[in-house]
Amino acid sequence: MEKLYHIQLDDSHGAKYAILPGDPGRVEKIAALLDNPRFIGQNREYTTWLGTLEGEPVLVMSTGMGGPSTAIGVEELYMTGVQNFVRVGTCGGMHLDVMGGDLVIATGAIRMEGTTREYLPIEFPAVADFELTGCLVDAAKAGGYRHHTGVVQCKDSFYGQHSPERMPVAYELQDKWQAWLKGGTLASEMESAALYIVCQSLGAKAACILNTIWNQERRAKGMDDTESHDTMRGIRVAVDAIREHIKKNR
Repeated sequence: MEKLYHIQLDDSHGAKYAILPGDPGRVEKIAALLDNPRFIGQNREYTTWLGTLEGEPVLVMSTGMGGPSTAIGVEELYMTGVQNFVRVGTCGGMHLDVMGGDLVIATGAIRMEGTTREYLPIEFPAVADFELTGCLVDAAKAGGYRHHTGVVQCKDSFYGQHSPERMPVAYELQDKWQAWLKGGTLASEMESAALYIVCQSLGAKAACILNTIWNQERRAKGMDDTESHDTMRGIRVAVDAIREHIKKNR
């Protein structure tokens, strides 16, 4: 197999599992938790390391920010043989119960972005694989981490969320944000919807765990809003969950 254009990988890695951070700077930190980690490639936003868990090859590859680059990365990893994808990233809390430092395990994503509309009609839900998600929940409980499971909002514009009033479509952004809040949405991020819909289209499995940085809704109400940039909680849970999934599916 020739190396694929964007990720510059072929199928020689032999991995059925991939951990997907957005930030290339986190890849080596995640790979360090695997056995025998080694760097195998870098192109554009896609930095990749390979290691093993329970003797099974596992990739760690960054996707960059947003749906388009995530979709390309997942498509090409699938072509090389990967079948199970776990995103580990960051989010901003929306529900008042979600605080900085909490983990959010996304069972589904609101498709307020553009990438997935080129895969499936908007009525089709972006949902996680039940078994992989269950492994994340089990690992979070075993680690004693405060965590939440539920729906997250996925968008394309970071500043559309944080400065909606200056956008020409402010009326839409602000009204829909209130709808998401009333629906009990846990947090906001930028990649989960693309991950879920692309994997659903391919017949692959996907799950997502997010480290909460802060909660703008708590801050707006004058509530305590602890800010946390520690991403290791979610990383440890993702690695432990894949280890559990490998054992279950032998």
